[in-house]
Amino acid sequence: MVGISPYSDNENDPWKKTYLKTSGIPKNWTDVKIGDVDTDIYQSVYQNYYLGNITKERYEELQKTWNWEPDSINLSKKPIKSKIAFAFGRDTVGELQMIVDANNNHDFSDDDIFKPKEVNPKRNINNDSLVKSSAIKVSFEQFSNDKIIQVSAPLLIVHMKQYNMFLSNFAQYATARFQGEEIAISSNDFTNLSYDKVGIIKVGDLIEKGEKADYQSLIAKNEFLEIENGIYKNLGVKKNENVLVLEKMDLPKSKLPSTQIGFKAYDFSGDDFKTKTPITLDSFKGKYVFLDFWATWCGPCIQEMPNLTDLYENIDKSKFEIIGIVGDSPAEDLEKMINKHSISWPQIISNESNKIKETYGIGGYPTTFLLNPNGIIVAKNLRGKELEKKVTDLMNE
Repeated sequence: MVGISPYSDNENDPWKKTYLKTSGIPKNWTDVKIGDVDTDIYQSVYQNYYLGNITKERYEELQKTWNWEPDSINLSKKPIKSKIAFAFGRDTVGELQMIVDANNNHDFSDDDIFKPKEVNPKRNINNDSLVKSSAIKVSFEQFSNDKIIQVSAPLLIVHMKQYNMFLSNFAQYATARFQGEEIAISSNDFTNLSYDKVGIIKVGDLIEKGEKADYQSLIAKNEFLEIENGIYKNLGVKKNENVLVLEKMDLPKSKLPSTQIGFKAYDFSGDDFKTKTPITLDSFKGKYVFLDFWATWCGPCIQEMPNLTDLYENIDKSKFEIIGIVGDSPAEDLEKMINKHSISWPQIISNESNKIKETYGIGGYPTTFLLNPNGIIVAKNLRGKELEKKVTDLMNE
């Protein structure tokens, strides 16, 4: 789920001209705030630029920040209804109430008022019962087959009281068929329906296991799907054509770089933070290697440091190595962490030059990969005793 915020009162807000103009908010509400949920942030930015609601400088800045190159084939210059308006406020007894413009007519007077579901951030809030009981079917427009079409999807909005924060997602996925297999396609972790970032999985695999897909099992864009005896690269969705694009690979898994288990880890190079010695992943061939992507401000990462220190001090380093890849962290903070936690294994800062974090598609910390002596990924996101046992078992084989 993703956080959603009401419109800013700042007159200099660069998004000010993109705000939806709505009516019909209950007159007896107080502390009223209005906002919107984007069904496709890329379409919204694209059309608002051509409408003159976003400056050229802002438009180009967003392209750089998002690493996004607008695709005129899949985007409509003609404005479409790609946003869903919402409003919230306090009723006459001070209770928090909300309303969503479900039919997208920018008028709340014909929509149902509801009390947003309160959720606990320490518990799993992405569950089916919550979606079934609280999701609202909303209407909006998409650009498909060179036409603007009306579509609908279930939108879930919940509230975290302790942070006074709203979260939302679209409880919907697409499907495709290829060589007799049904493939489920999620869009941008269900936070919007742009299908710019897609995760795919074979539906048959889930049915066979009798379970739902978790985040780690989804095959990201530019990673690989195995169907029968073939390996196919996920090239994403051509949204205008409503097709999933797969590319047949001629190489075996052991030769294909990926972040998936069973595939070759991406090679990289960078300088060790302390010694400034150049490091390449390929130079560690013949050893088990644990890649630890972390940040100096990441609580779980720091909590894991004593476990890694203990493992590193008591293992045969001729057979095993740890490489820390530090992202989104100032050098001076890394220096303090190395001294405080007696970190003795190599540390590389992921930066604009080496782009290690981007190469591995790291979206959060900690993220870890365990590689065998041939550079093949054998496990992901191991920590603590689980990591120690896995490494020990592999080295004793």
